[in-house]
Amino acid sequence: MIHRRTFALSAAAFALAKPAFAESTAAAAPMAANDAGIVEMTLGNADAAVTVMEYASFTCPHCAHFHEDQFKKLKADYIDTGKVRFIYRDVYFDRVGLWAAMLARCEPMRFFGVSDLLYSRQKEWLNSQDPVQLAANLRKLGAVAGLPEDRIKACMEDGDKAKALVEWFQTNTEADDIKATPTLMIDGAQFSNMSYPDLQKVLDEKLAAQ
Repeated sequence: MIHRRTFALSAAAFALAKPAFAESTAAAAPMAANDAGIVEMTLGNADAAVTVMEYASFTCPHCAHFHEDQFKKLKADYIDTGKVRFIYRDVYFDRVGLWAAMLARCEPMRFFGVSDLLYSRQKEWLNSQDPVQLAANLRKLGAVAGLPEDRIKACMEDGDKAKALVEWFQTNTEADDIKATPTLMIDGAQFSNMSYPDLQKVLDEKLAAQ
């Protein structure tokens, strides 16, 4: 589990990124941008009885495991069946996590497809301590996903969007007291990372109480 660390972003940090993406295999719920142009990334029935919000970082290995294991089962059993509305919120404990999120958010309707790629290949692209190399790795991932280089450049070098995302992240994590990733907010109650059987138990109890 990754815990909160001091995170300072400068204008120079925004210019180092350059990655991309794939078609989403998940059905996205209607998306609307806030006043800063940031889209809340959601899946499933907007009127579902239970809402699960995940706070996660693309650089967090525990988040990658969650998406390879628990999330796939959650999606099949609860999201795709209309029982649960899912919301994904970015956490930026480091600059690279921000860059990866900017890549995933290039085209909001493809967000979950790009997220799958980032998590499933996390060990491949997150294999260096050099920011320049990490940016290059993300560009390569973008090419694999089929995003044109000019589109990658526009997304990854959008300083205004980066600043807006960081402010949004800070507001969200302070409001929900997020100190580690992944963290789940289930109908407003906070839960640490857990096994799928434990998650099922929580969700089934919430659904039974409706």
